[in-house]
Order: sequence, then C-alpha cells, then structure tokens
Amino acid sequence: MLVAAFWLFLWFGFFTLQPNLAAVLILFGKYTGTAKTSGFCWANPLLLKKRVSLRAHNLNGQTIKVNDHRGNPIEIAAVVVWRVSNTAQAVFDVEDFASYVAIQSESALRHMASAYPYDTTHDGELSLRGSMDEVSLALQRELQDRFAKAGVVIDEARLSHLAYAPEIAGAMLQRQQAEAVIA
Repeated sequence: MLVAAFWLFLWFGFFTLQPNLAAVLILFGKYTGTAKTSGFCWANPLLLKKRVSLRAHNLNGQTIKVNDHRGNPIEIAAVVVWRVSNTAQAVFDVEDFASYVAIQSESALRHMASAYPYDTTHDGELSLRGSMDEVSLALQRELQDRFAKAGVVIDEARLSHLAYAPEIAGAMLQRQQAEAVIA
C-alpha cells in the first residue's frame, strides 16, 4: 500500500509541453528552473509548473491621438511582434507580462511620435510620414529598452496607422496642396 501511494505521488510529476512552450518550475516560492524541452517530462511533483508561451505574439495597438514634434494633433497606431525570451523575468519581474507589453507599447509610441514631426519641411529632416524605416527602427529600439526587464524581445515594430487628427486634417491638406503648388 505504501509503495502504491509513493508511485501515485510520483505520477503527479509527469507533464507535457508543446513546441515553443516552457514551464517555469517553482518549489515552495523559490525559482528552481525552466523546462523548455517539448514532449513528455517529469519533475518533482511538489513543483508548481507555470506555463509560458515562447511563440511570437502580435500586438495590434489601438489608434491613439498625440501631438507630433510641432504640436500638431495626429492619430497613430503600431503593430508590435514580440516573444518571451527569459521566462523567469517574464514571470517574476513584472505582474502580467502581456499587459506590460501593451501598456509600454502605447507609452513608447506616444514618446516616439512626439519626437518627430508628421511631415518634413526641410530636406534631410526625419518625419513620421517620410521616414518610416527610421521611425520603425527607433520605435523598435525604444520598445526593446522598455521590455528588457520583462524578458521580452521585439521581433518587429511598425506603424500601422498615421493621419492628422480629424479636427485639423482639412487645414493640413490645404497646406500640403499649397506647398505642392509652390514647389
């Protein structure tokens, strides 16, 4: 009977992991490691096994209204492709890494949008509309700096929406048409 109870206890140590999933192993509140090998696994039955996806995630940010470098109100949104690289940091260093990514993405987008003008007026000046590759790289760098503490890496970050805010869109269109006539 005692042997059967012991085997039953050991049986609860078996678990499976799908490809690109990991299990953070915690023993009485202490981090003991991460299991990343997919398939049928065994660990001490007393370990708490928290599953974390290592797959790429898409964050399609909402359109937000912010002022550009010149103070013009614009609407901007971004798409961010991210994944967890350090499971221990993702689980222990932030409360909820998925919501952390969403909040920090919006904050970084607001900061980045205020650093560039919507449109350029001088040759060689970077702008949100005319320098998409440079702006995307700047956004990706800023996001990576913010996400490092959460064990998250950025695979790609791109602007998905960029427009003047509706209240000034007509005036800015007239200005662009006048500049085109002058040019």
